[in-house]
Amino acid sequence: MFDGTQRRVVSLWFPRLASERVLRVRPIEGPFALTLQQNNANRLYCLNAQAEQQGLHRGMPYADARAFCPDLQSRLADPQGDQRFLHVLRRWATRYCPWVGPEGEDGLVLDITGSAHIFGGEAGMLADMRARLARAGLSAQIGIADTRGAAWALAHYAQGVADTGDMLGALQELPVAALRLEDNTNIALQRLGLRKVADLAAAPRAPLTRRFGPGLLMRLDQALGAQPEQITPQTDPPHYGARLTLPDPIGLRGDVMAGTQRLLQQLCDKLKAQNAGARMLRLTLRRVDQDHQQVELRLARPLRDAGRILPLFERGLDGVDAGYGIDQMRLEVTLVEPLPVHQISHVSAGRKDQLDDLITRIGTRIGLENVQRFLPADSHIPDRSFIIAPAAYSEPEGAWIIPRSRPMRLFPPEPIVATGARPPARFRWRRMPLSTARATGPERIAPEWWLVDDNWRSGVRDYWLVETRQGRRLWLYYTPQNPGWFVQGEFA
Repeated sequence: MFDGTQRRVVSLWFPRLASERVLRVRPIEGPFALTLQQNNANRLYCLNAQAEQQGLHRGMPYADARAFCPDLQSRLADPQGDQRFLHVLRRWATRYCPWVGPEGEDGLVLDITGSAHIFGGEAGMLADMRARLARAGLSAQIGIADTRGAAWALAHYAQGVADTGDMLGALQELPVAALRLEDNTNIALQRLGLRKVADLAAAPRAPLTRRFGPGLLMRLDQALGAQPEQITPQTDPPHYGARLTLPDPIGLRGDVMAGTQRLLQQLCDKLKAQNAGARMLRLTLRRVDQDHQQVELRLARPLRDAGRILPLFERGLDGVDAGYGIDQMRLEVTLVEPLPVHQISHVSAGRKDQLDDLITRIGTRIGLENVQRFLPADSHIPDRSFIIAPAAYSEPEGAWIIPRSRPMRLFPPEPIVATGARPPARFRWRRMPLSTARATGPERIAPEWWLVDDNWRSGVRDYWLVETRQGRRLWLYYTPQNPGWFVQGEFA
């Protein structure tokens, strides 16, 4: 019997975690499977019980599955969503013990040493787990043993509770695959006639070590308790939120700013400890009539300086209706970005901070996405030599490096009347008669064939810098394939 001092481990395996996660939200009757692109083929990723009863299995090509089961319904798998759901289950499992960690992509491992008596023993805890998971629409296989390896083996191959101190007796009839071996090792052991754990435990250790290395016997010893195996609990990510409950309602803007400053200082200290910065913040003000007012602040750069963030809340707080008073304030960071400590310069740091604050202030009025900057692009096509990006989500990339001068103004090509391959001596542009004083060129630019651009379907262009006697400095080009002259830019 378990005396309360022996280590005990629970292994939870969710064989249909992905499909049941989807079916909990949108139930479907009949065979169902999630598909995932693997090895250049669309294959079954996770199935429900009805699909498995039709003879389908994980890894089967989707086309073959539809041939076997025409009624099969499917959706695309979301492995990242499955991991987020497993993280939710991990937090739920902490109700049984504080030491809970992930076990692969579809399982959990719990160290329940000293906590099973709270639920009336291991049998009561096991029954409670099954009942709660069944109500949530999840099927789980559970194993309890002295070691992590033995609990995993029971959950995947036997589902049961191993007696304390007799791991070999609980595992001896299980296949060697229950020891968490690689597929190649498992197949090789089968060929040697070592099909069960008892066969492997009775075999000479030296020949096994020479042939398979130390990993095989280490897995066996971990399952039987001869080698220790730790359970590392997964910690929750830091939560950046602070709340202030007021004894008396407030309504003045100065009082709200003072409360915001107090909350902001707490969050900035926590952000500094985690080497992180706030990118988006939300201030929630609860009134005495239980109504809520929210002020959201989006920053141009991640910050953790309370002195710089606080003034940026002023505009948002001007539109708050305090009603009969505000009795609770909550400030939380909704978007966090890494902000490691770095050396700053006394020359450039102040200017950059002022620019970031200016972008934030303008962004609160018109939206951060509408404050944009030009960035250089790697293209010799004039129209593609730059991109426009939001200033809050991009960094200036230094000086623009161009092999030849480009006009300050670019506009859609405007045709002019001229003949010949050299710039005309006289021409009219925008109803202005112009005469050429000096022409520099040509600079031939070919279209980028890998990009689709209707403006460059005419072929190569010969560009000229034309200085007119009237003072205009224009950028003209000539198209040899379809003879014609166009004006596309003007120099300063």
